[in-house]
Amino acid sequence: MSGMVPAVLPVAHETSRIRADARPTPAFREQLRRIPSWKNLWSVVFLDLQTGALVWATAAWGPGSWPITFVLMGRAFAQFASLMHEAAHRLLFSNKRANDLVGRWLLGFPTFTSTDAYRRVHMAHHRDEFGPDEPDIPLYIGYPIGAASFRRKLMRDATGRTGIKLMRGLLMNARSKDQRVRRTFWKIMLVQAVLLAAAIAAGYWWLYPFFWLAPYLTVWRVINRLRSVAEHGGMQRSPDRRESTHTVRQHVVARFLLVPYRIGWHLAHHVDSGVPFRNLPQLHDALREAGYIDESFEYPSYPAIWKALRAEPIAA
Repeated sequence: MSGMVPAVLPVAHETSRIRADARPTPAFREQLRRIPSWKNLWSVVFLDLQTGALVWATAAWGPGSWPITFVLMGRAFAQFASLMHEAAHRLLFSNKRANDLVGRWLLGFPTFTSTDAYRRVHMAHHRDEFGPDEPDIPLYIGYPIGAASFRRKLMRDATGRTGIKLMRGLLMNARSKDQRVRRTFWKIMLVQAVLLAAAIAAGYWWLYPFFWLAPYLTVWRVINRLRSVAEHGGMQRSPDRRESTHTVRQHVVARFLLVPYRIGWHLAHHVDSGVPFRNLPQLHDALREAGYIDESFEYPSYPAIWKALRAEPIAA
């Protein structure tokens, strides 16, 4: 057993919404899986508006706003990634073509991500967490770890070393033998060129390197690690999602900075990955009602799970 898997799990009971095996009943599942396309469109538009407003404020207010902007741009990457994740699951819009178009050009490419490549590896993650094709194991294997090791990982992220390593991998795609990979790389570069050109045209060329690229390489990498280890750190391969995925109680500050668009209801997402993000709290509540989730293994906050993650592992 891995270091953070619950020793005892509660026994779920059947309800009007949840079956004994924790899956939603057919009627409830149909309700949960309805995609609110227009609401999601507003989420994408509002994300662009607030990001644009943040950039404008940075230019207008000067150096006093720069530290705040730097952190909030890391949050913006978390927002783009969360909505891109929704598009990767084809849950952003009910129209598949619109879903993929927005997922690629407005969410993935601006954040240096191939939505299609992400979809392929992410589906492997959902099919078999901690299995042989699990793409994210380097992020959360081996927990709990010592506090010093935890700090070193975060320091590598915060100083850009992790981000630069990943950026080098992206740049190598320019010479990939796979034509699709090369084409996607140049599409990403095209979008980045448009962003840089917009900054230059506005008279603030420095906005792109210092308040788009740099937060991506630093703040976003910290956020991504903290979120990822809180989702699966120290868990194990198991048919019971509660042994492969953590559950953490959601609070306002965490939802603002770390887990936007309800992505923090992660156990519910793994119970049924076809449920749009707006309906995950409803599924989570139904799972609690059925006894599948309770206080015995749900962490009360993100600081609480990070504390558990950096506890010294027990020697064998």
